[in-house]
Amino acid sequence: MQRFMLKSKLHGATVTQCNLHYMGSLTVDANLLELADMRPDEKVQVVNVNTGARFETYLIQGKAGSGIIGVNGGAARLVALGDKILIITYCMVDDAECARHMPKVVLLDGDNQPRP
Repeated sequence: MQRFMLKSKLHGATVTQCNLHYMGSLTVDANLLELADMRPDEKVQVVNVNTGARFETYLIQGKAGSGIIGVNGGAARLVALGDKILIITYCMVDDAECARHMPKVVLLDGDNQPRP
């Protein structure tokens, strides 16, 4: 049997940009994608900590070091600038591997920089 397990999470990201008239997706600083083992075009679940809204979209790589967390397209209506969000990816893991599976969780500060 296989199970959906947490693969990666950017925890406590701050929305820095909302662009309603962009063709969907979530723009994330390239450095954060690398730290969290996330890839451009990968499906993500986004949880708005401020409102409880949840949505799925895909990732776009933003400028490295910019701290950008940009919510684009219709999803921009589900967040406001400054909202705290969680960005989550999942993977399928065989039962035999579940005990060894370790998700990558990156905690972010208010400037979308990794906390120690």
